Amino acid sequence: MFSRSALSRGAQLAKQVAHRRGYAAAAASSASSTPSSFAYETSEVSGVKVATRDSHGPTTKLAVVAKGGTRYQPAPGLVVGLEEFAFKNTDKRSALRIVREAELLGGQLIAYHTREALVLEASFLREDIPYFTELLAEVISQTKYTTYEFHEDVERVLKVKQAKLANDVSALALDSAHSVAFHTGLGASLYPTPSTPLKSYLNEYSIADYAGAVYAKSNIALVGDGATTTALHKWTEQFFKSVPASPSSAVALNSKATTYYGGEQRTPHPAGNSLVIAFPGSSFGQFKPEVAVLAALLGGQPNVKWSPGFTLLSKAAASAPGVVASGTNLAYSDAGLLTIQVTGAAASVRKAGEEAVKAIKSISEGTVSKEDLTKAIAKAKFDALEASQSGVSTLLSAGSGIIHTGKPFQIAETVQSIDGVTAEKLKTTAKSLIDGKATVAAVGDLNVLPYAEELGLKV
Repeated sequence: MFSRSALSRGAQLAKQVAHRRGYAAAAASSASSTPSSFAYETSEVSGVKVATRDSHGPTTKLAVVAKGGTRYQPAPGLVVGLEEFAFKNTDKRSALRIVREAELLGGQLIAYHTREALVLEASFLREDIPYFTELLAEVISQTKYTTYEFHEDVERVLKVKQAKLANDVSALALDSAHSVAFHTGLGASLYPTPSTPLKSYLNEYSIADYAGAVYAKSNIALVGDGATTTALHKWTEQFFKSVPASPSSAVALNSKATTYYGGEQRTPHPAGNSLVIAFPGSSFGQFKPEVAVLAALLGGQPNVKWSPGFTLLSKAAASAPGVVASGTNLAYSDAGLLTIQVTGAAASVRKAGEEAVKAIKSISEGTVSKEDLTKAIAKAKFDALEASQSGVSTLLSAGSGIIHTGKPFQIAETVQSIDGVTAEKLKTTAKSLIDGKATVAAVGDLNVLPYAEELGLKV
């Protein structure tokens, strides 16, 4: 039992917190809630689109973001092959030398791809920006696409990743959902499956041709986080001169605009069960704050330890023990996919899927409480601001924004628009999704996992 003095101290503390928050609110009314350091400065240096922001820390992240993700490849496997050739032998340096020099400077080098972008990234001590700027320019303009590296490294790593993906039911379900929703382009798999016939498409020559189409000044952005504009501009001008201004290959990127189709796909699999329910979402080019708030309201995982969470999917998961459920808006340049993914035992996935659809229908009927809406708006703002702090996603979103829309994705505009979401707007958005065509992908025990029709969805 708490003593009276303890309760008194608690009351005093609550008053102090409220008083401080009053000061904070007053300060927020006279200044932007988004720090100016979150914004990128953009310019063009020697034909290269450059974005910088300086967090004034001791380390720097520098990335080349290229318009060359899986949606743009003319044949399967080319993006993976180009990714695996990153930081291999160049005209000036061997792969071994690149590794040794980066380690001596304490740097980290990674390459990865998304559905829209291929990213080569270096993280290093601030004073080493000249070396790593030169290295990134060298990799995209002077890599040797050798036969022995293709067979000994690229093919070997590709097979390892394919084997890993083959048993990842969550990734397979998400890939299936994209395929059903968009068909080609954004519907292409992030990694070719083991059954994909790659021999007629993938070799060192086809990868070199794809590199010539992707690695051109017109298709890339150089994004620096933790670097001064003066320094990055200086070294970009010096080292990126060798990068071709336009594609140097006859290969044409797949530039077809995205169309949402919707539909259903079911895949039997013995490794587990995953269900994806998806709807048209919010894109980089046309941000929809209502979708961001809807994704936050759906949620899935609690934000506070020992709490079941306020989100609708966390409540749905509570009715089906052992499942993991999450709601996310996957944003692309000209389309978006609002996804609900449930993974776990087949019967539990079915139960949670049914509850998830009921949750969206309840939103479309306007039954969301004012308190839950307030929490969802705050969570959507927090998620957006947190994602804009220093990290991999920041470089990717800034670079993707530049190469697709001409400017980085600026968080200040996002936060302001999220504040304007009302219960009526959220209701209208949810109703349009439920009344439209959904995308449903089921992977696992198809004897138990539900059809879209059983969930009450139109496909």
